[in-house]
Amino acid sequence: MATQIDHVLHHLRQKIITGELPSGSRMVELDLAALLSVSRTPIRIALGELEKEGLLERLATRGFRVRRFTASEVADAIDVRGALEGMAARQIAEQGLSAEVRDQLQSCVADGQRLLLQARSDSHVVDAVGWVAMNAAFHRVLVQAAGNSTLASALAHVGRTPMASAGALSLNGTLPLLEYEFIRRAQSDHEDVLAALMAGEGTRAEALMREHARRSRNNKRALMAHWPMRSPP
Repeated sequence: MATQIDHVLHHLRQKIITGELPSGSRMVELDLAALLSVSRTPIRIALGELEKEGLLERLATRGFRVRRFTASEVADAIDVRGALEGMAARQIAEQGLSAEVRDQLQSCVADGQRLLLQARSDSHVVDAVGWVAMNAAFHRVLVQAAGNSTLASALAHVGRTPMASAGALSLNGTLPLLEYEFIRRAQSDHEDVLAALMAGEGTRAEALMREHARRSRNNKRALMAHWPMRSPP
């Protein structure tokens, strides 16, 4: 079920951010279940997750509709996320990286290397579902390891802006070489952040996370420029 939910999430997310499901569209469970050939259970779970990501808004009359958002709103939220995650990375380095957190981050880095290798042998098409899960895990481990509940709460709030959370990557395979290059650099960022944390370099780790977010902001702007208008005609 978990894998099925991931795939439903991926497909619905891409239909929203590329405009196939434009702003204001009602999300009807039965129709979506038929469209994706799944039961209503993974659809219902996926809609709840997309609400948390900020892509959907809950209606007073029950159900969801696609939320309106602009590239500027996304960029501003990602800048704030970078500042907060940079603070988390600095705090981890200053506290000392535990063996458990190191192993979790190394596992994420290894998964990223595997996904890039797989993409190189598959016309540079990245497994978006796999990358989103790994990327979200890497960022989640950092935030949890900082042990700062106020910081975590602020990040959760920022993550409700569409496409701003670490788990809201916007790959859809239509620009494989460009998307692959974005992912390749993001993987390099993850490796550099881990190296800085292992060396106890708090200032460097913070700067790397801020730069990582800045690149994510610019990448999403570039990808959104290739998408059709999201508003309904």
